[in-house]
Amino acid sequence: MDVVVTNGVHQDLALSYETKNKKSLWLKFLAFIGAHEFRSAEMWRAGLTEMVGSTFATFALVGSIIGCMNSNVAAPVLLVPIVVFCVTFFILIAVAPISGGFINPTFTFIASLKGVVTISRAIVYIVAQFIGTTIGFLLLKSVMSHDMTLKYFLAGCTINAYGGTSGISPSTAFVLEFSCTFLMCLLGVTVAFDKKRSKELGPIMVYTVLGGCIALPVLISSTITGSVGYSGAGLNPVRCLAPALLYGGPQLWNGFWVFLLGPFFACIMYYIFSINLPKEGLSWVEGEYDISKLAGVCFKGPHDTPEHVHHKEKATF
Repeated sequence: MDVVVTNGVHQDLALSYETKNKKSLWLKFLAFIGAHEFRSAEMWRAGLTEMVGSTFATFALVGSIIGCMNSNVAAPVLLVPIVVFCVTFFILIAVAPISGGFINPTFTFIASLKGVVTISRAIVYIVAQFIGTTIGFLLLKSVMSHDMTLKYFLAGCTINAYGGTSGISPSTAFVLEFSCTFLMCLLGVTVAFDKKRSKELGPIMVYTVLGGCIALPVLISSTITGSVGYSGAGLNPVRCLAPALLYGGPQLWNGFWVFLLGPFFACIMYYIFSINLPKEGLSWVEGEYDISKLAGVCFKGPHDTPEHVHHKEKATF
């Protein structure tokens, strides 16, 4: 009888320990993704701002680019970076003070890796950016002539729009997409996420740098290949996905993976590069949700969890 009772107690203790361990892991996961933000009205208002900003950034940017390409100037492609810079600058002035002005999922993704925003907020922002970008293209499609839509494939991202030798190979397009996205992060994110330098420069100058960090890769990618079938680096996966879904066709789906994986791997490589930068000259934005720090927490024991994670678990869940 004593043996039976003892075994039963041991089983109960083991079950209790397993239950507590599972609960602890679940709480760690919720803290890891910043799930408490789903209860924040501020995050949802910021997400709405990202959606509206993405809508009209797309409408203004793509509409202006099509206008440039359809103009009678000798080299309309050289006007495109100027348009990109101006639209980016003015959109950031309006949106950045409210939501951070990410607009582009590439910036949102690298911000989540750096811990500037939680994974939960990043997901909401990226969904909002996709919806906003799609609405922007729908607005454009509703006002563009059918011939103009066919001519420019709704301004979608292409690597070989007209077939034959008019475009470039997927491997070349991937190298360009990766390189241009990394350049954009190197010029823009390094400055924007440096608290000391951002404060010294001021918001207007930071917005100028961010506009330039997008315009420069656009200029390089749209001119360096000399191929009319290549639209240039996308730098923004949802800006390439939306017209592919709305317009369709092999021109937009052929090589689409380039515009998705290029920015993804560029962000990963930039993150690895950024965490190995010398600390003396930088004052990074404090990334409480930095992906490497949080991943380390999740693989430690429950008693090794940092105090700020415990605090969020108890206070929120």
